[in-house]
Amino acid sequence: MVQSFRAWALEQNDRRIVYASGPEATMFAESRAFGVTRHRLPAWKVVLPIGGHAELLRPGQPVITAAGLIVPPQLAHTCVATSPYIALFVDSWLLPSDQEPTRLDATEVRRLIAALGAADEGGPGTAADLAAGYLELRALTQAPPPLDPRVAHAIRLSGHPEPDLSVTSVAAEVGLSAPRLRALVRQTVGVPLIRLRQWARLRAAIAELPGTTAAMAAATAGFADQAHLTRTARGLIGRTPASLRPAVIDRPVRDRLRSSSHP
Repeated sequence: MVQSFRAWALEQNDRRIVYASGPEATMFAESRAFGVTRHRLPAWKVVLPIGGHAELLRPGQPVITAAGLIVPPQLAHTCVATSPYIALFVDSWLLPSDQEPTRLDATEVRRLIAALGAADEGGPGTAADLAAGYLELRALTQAPPPLDPRVAHAIRLSGHPEPDLSVTSVAAEVGLSAPRLRALVRQTVGVPLIRLRQWARLRAAIAELPGTTAAMAAATAGFADQAHLTRTARGLIGRTPASLRPAVIDRPVRDRLRSSSHP
């Protein structure tokens, strides 16, 4: 869905955040431990702690702990990295379907981090090799089935920030009715078209954050306002746009995650 490479890095004191996004994946990397609140991401998430481990909690289930994790799309969960980490987000149709999180061992985590060009504790830079990281991930998960060309075209159109681009007009572009297009997208990629559009807009907004205000980033990406952007970010990635700025100190969620697993 992302057609060109975008990247930025922000630093303050001992905290560094790196963002990069391209056709194969979107990446966040952070130079400290961090946890996100409950969310449902319409893409695969690959959590790669650098020296620590990952913890994932689903409602009513015990914590999953591993050297790294692959989290399937649309899974409601809370997640923590106990060390500096890399998080890769991969569109749902770029990996084979699965309903359960996959544990990665330390060797697999090291291979993925090395493929991204971040083999030491310093983490990746803005020149991270997302294509190589995705290919290494494919080696672990196998290849996905081919995507229906009508679905692929509809997804590309829906990723446009233009707010007046309706599902009906997108459907007409590919020769389908709006209900049939919605059903076909959900059947093919496992995610509703509206959530794919939200995810595309969120990535577009985050790509703009270092050079502008959150309100301007929201407008550029097609959100109604800054509050709409913030709500979408909380729901899809479990953190706010403000938390991506080094000057903001976020309330840790790790203790809340652990306590919630012991009612």
